[in-house]
Amino acid sequence: MTIPIIYQDESLLLVNKPAGLLVHRSEIDRHETDFLLQRVRDQVGRQVFAVNRLDKPTSGLVVLTLDRRLVAPCVTALQADTSLKVYLAVVRGVLPEKGVINKPLKRIRDDHDRRTGLAAAEEQSATTAYERLAQCELPFAVDKYPSSRYSLARLTLMTGRRHQLRRHMKSLAHPIIGDTSYGKGRHNRFFASHFDCPRLLLHAWQLQFRHPVSAQMLKITAPLDESFQNLIRQLDWTSALEAGPGS
Repeated sequence: MTIPIIYQDESLLLVNKPAGLLVHRSEIDRHETDFLLQRVRDQVGRQVFAVNRLDKPTSGLVVLTLDRRLVAPCVTALQADTSLKVYLAVVRGVLPEKGVINKPLKRIRDDHDRRTGLAAAEEQSATTAYERLAQCELPFAVDKYPSSRYSLARLTLMTGRRHQLRRHMKSLAHPIIGDTSYGKGRHNRFFASHFDCPRLLLHAWQLQFRHPVSAQMLKITAPLDESFQNLIRQLDWTSALEAGPGS
């Protein structure tokens, strides 16, 4: 599969990562042999370096640089107050119209932590803003109620903790559909069988940040994949997205 390149210049690439693909090799999934960095490297014929990362089941925007020396400046740009990181998600239940989650999260050890022996117990501040874009009630008794309700959410990542959006939505009692770690199996299976959508319904939709070389403010949007788009159409939520992100 060719990786869609959403933006490219002499320094940066922004690509639309498919769901189910690792960004790079990881000890968590040590038997995996297919990686985003490898595919993009083969496409562009040059070494590429990841600036941000997405979980394997999450789709959407990943920032890559063609120069290892630009990784740190890019990370700084993504962490600046002027940056914006917006995701789309389908969650269980009717999400409140809008709000902010300020809930510290225990650090989840990554590959670097395991190599250095860093413990996972440390709590880190974490903030997520959310907005309900659409909702529906379906006449199916997926759980203990005769009908089931779901929401389309715009989630803005204010801090970058591992699994932050998935853990925060679970803490709000509105887990993301398709989340096998923090969600509920009955609803995941319902979406997989009824809508032919077995994936985690979380997509890194938009990034806004200042280019570390040109200082231009970039605002890049990645389209949803076919299965996510089909689901949006089936739930009659297309009009909720027509105005575009950040509306």
